[in-house]
Amino acid sequence: MLETTHLLQPSTFPSISRGKLETLQVNLGFRCNLSCVHCHVNAGPKRKEEMDRRTVEDVLTFLQRKQLQRLDLTGGAPELNENFRYLVKQARELGVHVIDRCNLVILLEKGQEDLADFLARHQVEIVASLPCYLEENVDQQRGKGSYAGSIDALLKLNRLGYGMPESGLQLNLVYNPLGPCLPPPQAPLEAEYRMQLLERYGIHFNQLMTITNMPIQRFGSYLQSKGEFNSYLQLLRDAYQPGNLEYVMCRSLLSVDWRGFLYDCDFNQMLKIHLKTDRSMRPRLRDLFDCELEELQIQVAEHCYGCTAGQGSSCGGALNE
Repeated sequence: MLETTHLLQPSTFPSISRGKLETLQVNLGFRCNLSCVHCHVNAGPKRKEEMDRRTVEDVLTFLQRKQLQRLDLTGGAPELNENFRYLVKQARELGVHVIDRCNLVILLEKGQEDLADFLARHQVEIVASLPCYLEENVDQQRGKGSYAGSIDALLKLNRLGYGMPESGLQLNLVYNPLGPCLPPPQAPLEAEYRMQLLERYGIHFNQLMTITNMPIQRFGSYLQSKGEFNSYLQLLRDAYQPGNLEYVMCRSLLSVDWRGFLYDCDFNQMLKIHLKTDRSMRPRLRDLFDCELEELQIQVAEHCYGCTAGQGSSCGGALNE
């Protein structure tokens, strides 16, 4: 895989600082049942990295000490970590809202037959990747059969109440562009997703989130192989909207890797651009139980233009519409 870190620094991106911490986003490991073209994590079935129980306990301690109300679990497929269900249960007992970034087809994997019921029982919000409502596009991005599996999983979730009015079970979908372009406006695309999925399959969901592909890891390597890396970076720079700076996720989110090291966001994590504090240049979660993070300088590079381009992009979708 072609490395991209050296192509993103030095950076012209403006300096910004952290605000109030609201979300702890935890990468439980890089093992996944899929190998998607757009994956900025380079996750896949052969990856071995996984968060251990001691680091999971650090996550729970940090949630308590900081009195955080939102835990965002990602991977790879976070559900494949043997500590996933323990972490969800303990966080919910603390009253923490838990988000599972789910690729949908994991719900159909052998050994995961009861996963959807587990998520519903603990009222876990599901943020599910469905990069298009068309079968050809999804299978091109995620592998043959992924679309059919995703539809089956969505129907299963609907039967449990996910995405249904007044159930309280939140089901959000995620759209990523197929190639080196910005996502279309989120609201009209959500309306199209809603119509297509309802008319074709009777599927309901709460919200569509559009996320810009980042020029790092597998997608960055893909851009380099096609000779499109520099032109894509320029596209992001040209679409920069300074008003998005106030709402970028790194101001209120802290990213934790599978070893417990800290970053301003998941993208910086993949580039190994560590959170910097006055205590450490490479802090771990257990080092900062009593450390104040507000006003810390955020580590930036050229990929940050991806979060501020056009309508903006974050783990919660578009920043403005």
